[in-house]
Amino acid sequence: MASEKIPRLGFFTLLGIFLRLGLTSFGGPVAHLGYFRHEFVEKRKWLSEQAYAELVAVCQFMPGPASSQVGIGLGLQWGGIRGALASWLGFTLPSAVIMLLFALYSGEITQYFGSDWLHGLKVVAVAVVAQALWGMGRSLCPDLPRISIGVLSAVVLLMLPGVGAQIALIVAGGLAGWWLLSSSEHHPQHDAMTVPLSKRTGGLLLLVFVVLLTLLPLLATSTGNPLLELFDRFYRAGALVFGGGHVVLPLLQAEVVPMGLVSNDTFLAGYGAAQAVPGPLFTFAAFLGGAAQGPVSGGVGASVALIAIFLPAFLLVMGALPFWSSLRRFPAVQQALKGINAAVVGILLAAFYQPVWQSGILTALDFSLVLLAFAMLMFWKIPPYLVVLFCAVAAGMGWH
Repeated sequence: MASEKIPRLGFFTLLGIFLRLGLTSFGGPVAHLGYFRHEFVEKRKWLSEQAYAELVAVCQFMPGPASSQVGIGLGLQWGGIRGALASWLGFTLPSAVIMLLFALYSGEITQYFGSDWLHGLKVVAVAVVAQALWGMGRSLCPDLPRISIGVLSAVVLLMLPGVGAQIALIVAGGLAGWWLLSSSEHHPQHDAMTVPLSKRTGGLLLLVFVVLLTLLPLLATSTGNPLLELFDRFYRAGALVFGGGHVVLPLLQAEVVPMGLVSNDTFLAGYGAAQAVPGPLFTFAAFLGGAAQGPVSGGVGASVALIAIFLPAFLLVMGALPFWSSLRRFPAVQQALKGINAAVVGILLAAFYQPVWQSGILTALDFSLVLLAFAMLMFWKIPPYLVVLFCAVAAGMGWH
């Protein structure tokens, strides 16, 4: 189904779809992209493989949580700003609530749950990412030049890991696509994402992003308001970090531990809990805000920290996509996009090995479990949430 033919969806419809994803999307940002692809490209057919890969590539360029930004972009397409808010709430709320409860009742919670089942969540992430790579590779790397771009991108990123290398590979993929594919036979342009915002609105949102990044530290310092200080710390963390959840940890640690908001032991305990919940790792902010020592903590602190760390993602996605929708219409850009999409496949392939495979597959039993999970998803068409449950129970019963 073409993306332009998708009807505008209501707030609660999108909220329900993303809430289910927020409850079942274990495994970190790369796995989240696999869950999104399964739901909207394969199952619902609401956008093409190419349009989805383009959105992933755009979000890779921007600071912040890439998987959450992709979700915001999808909600924006189908429901406008209200849809973007609905998609973010649905995907984020389950893990945010769990992290707040852990901040308030961590002592009691750790007594009742073992840790073996957590390994099952890492195993199912391997199967989810493998399924996404299979489908995206077949669609986005159909010829030798694009296969080469994808493979070389994966090799380079495995040899030179880092966010800077990812961005450089996307640029290089675009240049290679423009150069190698520019003389190829013209193919009909695929259905692109439709963004219901004007360039003027997009420019205004980007301006708000910059103004907040500049003025919030000054206002927090001059007023000494603890709520404003907390908001500033988490806004800067969300605005200045490239590479998603794991990369934001050192920045958050520098913002909250030396200032005495939380102890280092509390910080590490919360980070460990964040690995066990579905949804974006950035909801770790809810734990830190809830556990903060000071005048702003508990539910208020969690809400302030959560909104502040995700606000840059909203402003950047809704600010950038209106310009991207116009830019992508140029023929040269369309050729470059083919190379960019192939590079994205290569980047995901590298992430499939590290950290997804290395953290999930430790024994032959793990490999047998992931083969079963992959078959359930790919061939037996079992819903992902049931596959998640199966792997968690199997690991909890000692199958790893």
